[in-house]
This record gives sequence, structure tokens and C-alpha cells, in this order.
Amino acid sequence: MMSTYDELYRKEWQWQEGDLTVTRSMQWSGPGCHNGCGLLYYTKDNKIVKIEGDPNSPYNQGRLCMRCLNLTESLEHKDRLKWPLKRIGERGENKWQRISWNEALDIIEANVRKIQKEYGPESICGMVGTGRNICWQVPLLTYAGFGSPNFGYSFLSGDSCFSPRAAFIAVTHGDFSVCDCSQFHEDRYDNPEYKVPEVILIWGNNPIHSNSDDFLGHWIVELMKRGTRLIVVDPKLTWLAGRAEYWLQLRPGTDAALGLGMLNVIINENLYDQEFVEKWTYGFEELAERVRQYPVDKVAEITWVPKEQIEEAARFFAQAKPGAIQWGLKVDQSVAGVPAAQAIATIGAICGFIDIPGSNIYIRDAYDILSSYGTGYEEFLSPEMRAKRLGDEKYPLKRMGVGPTAHADSVLVALETGKPYPVKMLWIQTSNPIANMGADAPRLYKAIRTTDFNVVVDLYMTPTAVACADLVLPAGMSPERNGYKTWWHPLRSTSKIVQYYECKSDEQIVLEVGKRLAPQNFPWETDIDLINWMFSRSATYKEDFQTLQQKVTDYQKYEYKKYEKGLLRFDGETGFNTPTGKLELYSTLFAEWGLDPLPYFEEPPYSPVSTPLKSKEYPFILTTGARSLEFFHSEHRQLKTMREFHPDPLFDINSEIAAEMGIQEGDWCWLENHNGRCRQRAHLDPALSRKVIRAEHGWWFPEMEGSEPALFGVFDSNSNNLTEQCQNGPTGYGAPYANTICKVYKATEENSLDLPSLVVTRKGGF
Repeated sequence: MMSTYDELYRKEWQWQEGDLTVTRSMQWSGPGCHNGCGLLYYTKDNKIVKIEGDPNSPYNQGRLCMRCLNLTESLEHKDRLKWPLKRIGERGENKWQRISWNEALDIIEANVRKIQKEYGPESICGMVGTGRNICWQVPLLTYAGFGSPNFGYSFLSGDSCFSPRAAFIAVTHGDFSVCDCSQFHEDRYDNPEYKVPEVILIWGNNPIHSNSDDFLGHWIVELMKRGTRLIVVDPKLTWLAGRAEYWLQLRPGTDAALGLGMLNVIINENLYDQEFVEKWTYGFEELAERVRQYPVDKVAEITWVPKEQIEEAARFFAQAKPGAIQWGLKVDQSVAGVPAAQAIATIGAICGFIDIPGSNIYIRDAYDILSSYGTGYEEFLSPEMRAKRLGDEKYPLKRMGVGPTAHADSVLVALETGKPYPVKMLWIQTSNPIANMGADAPRLYKAIRTTDFNVVVDLYMTPTAVACADLVLPAGMSPERNGYKTWWHPLRSTSKIVQYYECKSDEQIVLEVGKRLAPQNFPWETDIDLINWMFSRSATYKEDFQTLQQKVTDYQKYEYKKYEKGLLRFDGETGFNTPTGKLELYSTLFAEWGLDPLPYFEEPPYSPVSTPLKSKEYPFILTTGARSLEFFHSEHRQLKTMREFHPDPLFDINSEIAAEMGIQEGDWCWLENHNGRCRQRAHLDPALSRKVIRAEHGWWFPEMEGSEPALFGVFDSNSNNLTEQCQNGPTGYGAPYANTICKVYKATEENSLDLPSLVVTRKGGF
């Protein structure tokens, strides 16, 4: 006999409840985050009328954040793009003409062939924002359709989101590791092999707000209920930091030093796992020698974290049984992003918290169905064309294929200088770089207008589209598309259940453009054919999309201690997938490529230490990119509900220093440095350091005029007016988004006559 619960929450993928059709699916397209939470869509007459979390999805177990719960408002919003648009005015005038998809494809084909003939395929760049459900589609179009090696992030300086961590750990561990919250077990916390981490070290992220990198922040809360205790490394007293055993309030940009200081304690007090280190790691003696250069009192001086806290936190973590690390974006966002990742990951490694239950565990895409940025790179490009990828000539990690993207800063330089060759076309899909990704947004604005032809694919008209696009194409949201997710586990399906005007899925757009440009490389007739081709490339997955759609999610059995079972190396031997076969504390590849093989600390380009004179004028450390519950990067600003909760951009400032400066809660203030300025409202935070300002990013104002000079006000509150492009670490990765300098003063009528959007679009910039 079925219970009421079983009748309400069924396990088939679709059923009928009265006049409503209920479909189990997944949310992974914009607007939203990097996860893939299970949803129940209730539909009637081609409309989504209600959304609930799916209790039968082991991934989120029915839980949803406000961004998903409010998805219906975005699906039916009046400002959504409904059909293809062709620019009929000058760039920036926001004048468009509705055209058919066939007309759009004709225009794309004519321009691509002209640019390919005159400048070569490499002069076309494909770009995405935060990935999500376009991780492999746009790369495939770039490589197999345009014939170009230049796919990358939309001017994200130093590729500094996930890539620095991913590149380092690929080189030294051979696989990517994540904090084990039981997410890879279908039976979750009840799995007999699973063990709750005794301590989790949360470093450089607020997972409850960001839900980044396929990591649902609520998992941390679930583990806290089961006994997990926390160490939180963050300049901000977050909700999690307030409940931690240790809150290490570091100076932004000094993560590598703090990591080295903790290593110093763990090694010198013999708190590390000597058996694991001896048997499975390489380079421990060199590491021990390096950390001697970072005594704790010196590290305390660099990081502003008291010596006693560093020592106690290091002991607390090392003595856990076991511990795990959940790290995030702020690790990437300094010039020392890679060595910071190296130091942090090494803390867990020498403690033996590697691939055992409740530690940091290795994971690959489900069934090895690839969803990577490298999709089609070697298959469709000649070695000669691959050798032209921008940035490869300068950075060995790029050249050796560790990072499968063109170097974002090198693309910008090519746009500006024509060297090593000109960039003449941008294909920007689901990204709004002048509002969000590009450091030095005004510089980026000028550069993207120099091309011959640009296409933007998005959900809404954006400042980037108005500023530079010649064509704008409407993309579908999650319930308007078929798709899958394998980053990381389980394999999940998205099902198309409604159609919004003439929007098409990213797969459909890529397929139709590809068939026009290179039909031999795009033999598939439908989006499902294309998805099934991706499935067919797996050696272990033998089913098709229709079967997955019925299952909704598909789990493989997860194996721990893979290094002991010969499950990591391609030759089947035990050990790690590295040149030495061991987890490399000293990177042999970094040494071969002329890079420092060990973790180290480097001062940010602008700081009280590296630029003391400039810091007298700009006395605060500015960290940008603060997350909120309502928004995902530059998305959601159109939605009345989200703006009701969070109407304006906010920056955090210490309450006492604000009072001394005459700044009150909610005051509009200018944040300014040598590069530019922006204005946000003050939020007084008694726990924030007196020396730190914490600003939000991604702000634009859809309610404002879209044409220039206003351009939706995209530069008015843009914290990326104050950050700079092309300041990367020696690996090419990392950029100081989170650690520059600024001053703060109240906005007045007199000092606000020329707002930044006017200054940038009409007066030549700051």
C-alpha cells in the first residue's frame, strides 16, 4: 500500500496530478549556480506553474535555495529574449530588429567564412561564463565549427575561478579531489562505508551562499548536525564562521602564507601521517625545508591571524579522524593562487586525509562521460592550429594541455594589439563579462568593440550585448532543454518540458550553427542525437539519453582508497596518476617547466607591504566578489523578488571605522583607487577588520536605460572598475580580484555629477 508521501513524491520521471503534469528533472542552466539540484516541475498548458525540490533526489534531498524556488519568475519574465535580434543601430545604441533563425544563421555563416578567409580561423574566439550546461557545447562549436583553438572564459583574468586549483591538483595529485559529504553515494549518510568528517576546514568560500563547483552548501549543515566541527578561513564572519571552533580572519590575499604556517606546525610537531607520507608521497623533505622559511610568528605578521590561532587550528585539523577541506574561489583570486592551492591541499595530504571516507576524495566525471572545455580539441584541430592557441606560447601549463582553454588575458592583449595575431570575432554564450568576469571592466569594454563581428547568446539583453553584439540569440532555461550533467557525480538528466517563444537550447544552437559551418563535423539531426554521441564516447556507459531521462539520476558505486587498488593510474598500477606515481608534495612537472615546485607566498601587487606609498592614499584592502543568497554573479537582477530582498549593491565596512568617517548604514559611498571607482551602499559589520573593505560584484541595473551612456548603469557600481587585468602568477593562473587597495568616501551630489557609466562610455574612462 502506497503512503501519502509515496503518492505525492513518486520516483518515475513524469506523472499526472489532476490537471498538472509533474516532471522530475534537474536545474543546471542559467539563471542559477553550478549544482544540479533535483526539481519537481508542475506544468499546465506549456507553463511552469510551480517548482519544488525533489525529495527523491539524493543530491539535494528536496532542499532548494531561493534562486531555484523563484525560478518561475525568471522563466516568464517580460524582459526575456524571445527571438533572434540583429543590431540596426551603432553598437551601444540598443536598437534591434527581430529576425528569423534562418536569417541569423545566414548572417553568422557569411561573417565566419569572411573572417576565416581574411584572418584565419584562429581570429575567432568562443567564450562562456561560469560553464554550467555549456561546458562542452561551446568548445565543440569553437573547435569543430569555427576551426579555432581559442575557446576560453570571458576575459576572466588569470582564469581565476576553479582553474588554478584544478591545474595544480591535476599536476601533483593526478585527479581532482573534493570534500566528502557522502554526495557520491545514492544512500548518502546511511552508506555503510561513509564516515562523517570530524573536522572540515572551509577555506576561501561561503558555500551556503555560493553553492559552487557542484558542492551544495547545505551538506555542511547536515554534517554539523552529525557532529562535524569547523575551521573557517575568511575575512568575513559568515554564518559558518560564527559556528566554527576556529575562525581565522586572514588578510585577503595571504592564503598561501597561512597554509605554509599551518604546515610548519603540523610538520614540526610531527602531527602528520608518517606512514602515508612515507609510502605514498614524493618530496616531503623538500617541503619540510620550504616550510621552515615560514615560522608561525612570521606568518602571523603577514596574515594578521594571531600566532596562537594558527597553531591551535593546525593541531585541531591534523588530529581529526578524519579531516576534510572545502575550498573555494578566493584561493584562486590572487597572483599566488596556484601556490596557495598547493599549500592548502598539502595540509590534507600530509595528514593522510586522501581518498578515505570523510576526507578529500578523488572523483572524475560520471561514467567518464566528458563534459570538459577540451571537447573536440584534439579531434577536430590539426597540431598546427592547436599550436596557435593564445597564451600557450607563454605558459607551459597551457601549452602542455593542463588547462584546456585559451589564456583570457592573452585574448584581451591580442584584441588590443593584434599580436600575435588579430582577434576579429567573439562568440559569447551565457556570459556578461563587462558586468562580471573581466577585471578592469572599462578596458574590456573598449576592447570588445574593436572586432568585426560579435554574437551574444543569452537569456536577457545584457550590457555586454548592447555594447558589442551584432547578433543576439535567445537561449532556453533548464525546463526548455534536454541535457545531462556529469560534473561530477551522479549522471543526471535535464528534460525539455516547455517551450518559450523561439528560444533554443545551447545544444540546438551549437548544432545548427555547426551544421552550417562544418556539416561533416556535425552529422547529428537533433540535440538528443548530439547528446547520445557524447554518451557513446564513454567506455562504460551503454545507455542513451531516453533511458537516462527515465532514471533522472544514475549513480555508480563509489570506491575509496583508489590509489591502493590501481584505480587511478592508466596503467592499472597502484599509486597516483603523476610522473612519480606518488602524490607529489614537490612537483616534478613544475620543476621541469621552470616553475617553483613547492608552495610559496607572494605579496599582492598592491598592498601595504608591496606598495606602502600608494597604500597611504588608498588605506583599505579591497576584496571583491562577495556572494549573496539572491544573485548568481550578474544574474537575477531583473527579478522583483530578489531585488525586494536585496535592492542595491552593498559593501561591508567595519562599524567603528565607518562611524569615524561619518558613514552610516545604507549610505551611498564611493570606492576608489588608482584604476577607477564605483559606488555601493555601506553595510556596517562590527566583525570585519578595520583595514578591509568587502564589495559585491556583478551589479547592473536592468531597470535603467539600456543604451549608452547609461548602458544599464553597468559601470556605476562595478567593483571591477578597481581591479586590473594581466596581473597573473608565473603559471598564468590567478589574479588579484580579491586583494587590491582602495579608499572610501561618502557619495554626495557634488562628487557624483559624472557617474562611471558616463565616464567610461563618453569621456574616455577614468
